[in-house]
Amino acid sequence: MNSGNGFAAAGDGTPPGRPPRTEEGSGGGNGGAARRPEKQRSFWKELPILVGIALVLALLIKTFLVQAFSIPSDSMQNTLQQGDRVLVDKLTPWFGSKPERGEVVVFHDPAQWLAGEPTPEQNAVQKGLSWIGLMPSAEEKDLIKRVIGVGGDTVECEGSGPLKVNGKALDEPYVYPGNTPCSVDDQGGQFKVKVPKGYIWVMGDHRQNSRDSRYNQTDENHGMVPVKDVVGRAIVKAWPINRWGTLPIPDTFDQPNLDKQSSAAASLPYAPGAAAVAGVLPVAVWRRRKATAGAAREVGARGTSV
Repeated sequence: MNSGNGFAAAGDGTPPGRPPRTEEGSGGGNGGAARRPEKQRSFWKELPILVGIALVLALLIKTFLVQAFSIPSDSMQNTLQQGDRVLVDKLTPWFGSKPERGEVVVFHDPAQWLAGEPTPEQNAVQKGLSWIGLMPSAEEKDLIKRVIGVGGDTVECEGSGPLKVNGKALDEPYVYPGNTPCSVDDQGGQFKVKVPKGYIWVMGDHRQNSRDSRYNQTDENHGMVPVKDVVGRAIVKAWPINRWGTLPIPDTFDQPNLDKQSSAAASLPYAPGAAAVAGVLPVAVWRRRKATAGAAREVGARGTSV
């Protein structure tokens, strides 16, 4: 049976002998021409998006991972020189990591150690770069020193040295050439301190040119730095390129028994009680046995008399 237009009926209305129409060829009146590919977005239109993503990533990295800091003074020579840029690990403290002896750490000014020190001026571009972590900030009052003692340690200096931690002398090759490990003065260079839990004792490698824990013992923390004020550990000297290198913990802090005295000191509150129990227990047992034997003899005597 033929359809009304003279062609055999087909599912898509295609005349006999012709291939079926495709979707691409059925475009509205374009003679079956293929669709043109969409025009790609201009690079200049994508650039602001890319810059925005980069800034967000830099801000996140600065806040949670790594931040650059500039060395403002000579107090850490020759380990660090004035003007060096270091990268500080801010990630591990988020997972409970605490400062360890020998680490070089950046920390917020704990008790006006930087009072009276000039703050360098930054232009608008430098302020913007420092805000996102691509440049060190001039507004943040931060210091960088080496951790010498942690909570429970006894740190002491007598004469020109050596510096001792828990009675163990430290071999300090990182101390500035020509300096003595301890400073012979009456402003704080001679000391013996016990570091409380939750604090650290810090000193600069340029011993005779560093206002560190030694010279801030009159502040509210007695020269100690609260662990909560530590920003992170300096791990790499990143700039200038010719001074690039890591900042490992010196071997002197790995010597055996460095923890021995602090462990003994930590157990002191329990030692007198334990000694008292050990001394009293035999006496109590002896008296109990004596009383039991006396009672037995008394019962035996009564039984005989009956």
